[in-house]
Amino acid sequence: MIRRTRATVVVAVAAASVVAGALIGQATQNNPGGLIVAEGKDRRPSQAAADWVTYADHVVVATADGERETPPSGTEIERGEGLVGREVNLRIDKVLWSREGAPRSAPATWQRASLGWQFKGGDTENRMKMVPADQPRVESGHRYILAIDWEEAKCSPGDEPEPAQWHTLGEGAVVPYDDDIIGNGEMAGRVQSAERAVQLAAEEGPAVRLEDQLAGQGADELVAALREATPVPRMQFGAAGDATKCG
Repeated sequence: MIRRTRATVVVAVAAASVVAGALIGQATQNNPGGLIVAEGKDRRPSQAAADWVTYADHVVVATADGERETPPSGTEIERGEGLVGREVNLRIDKVLWSREGAPRSAPATWQRASLGWQFKGGDTENRMKMVPADQPRVESGHRYILAIDWEEAKCSPGDEPEPAQWHTLGEGAVVPYDDDIIGNGEMAGRVQSAERAVQLAAEEGPAVRLEDQLAGQGADELVAALREATPVPRMQFGAAGDATKCG
């Protein structure tokens, strides 16, 4: 059980597609387990099958087969506290679904920026593990289903250029899938059984998230749900209207 205490965390994760650029919100700290649970806003709607078929370019099965740390900024080092990030290598095992008119094919591999650790006291080894609320951290040795989209490079006045890259849609678009079972595997940095996923979905009442509706099932059922879903009108998010074409 994670003991919750109120705190404010600002997490700048370059290119992190689990959140909308930066996490600003409540955090919870579990001193015995050394966990910080961060909450943030989704990039795109990601809960229902209709969200996936509207905003995703591809839905893929991927295995996390390695990771590397990304160092904190010089400003964080000088301040004595900040973030040590991660880039997780994802091997795309299978493409389950693709949107007609997707701008490019699904990648064969993907270096995905993910939450790492928060450090304090001027020592990057004095750290606490960070996990996203109610979604996988994405850790080596585990398998996932992901709804992803391609975002072109953005150059907004006053901001650093953002390179073109793959993203996951948001909180509902990263699904544990160990042993080819939805809900089975790594969730928020801990291993969860499919039975537990089914139980949690039942406790929450009528399922809204696609992964809760399909907990304990397989990819065939997910693909069937996507084929039956009707796309909704796409909305514009962020300050894309202020961005200019890079290059």
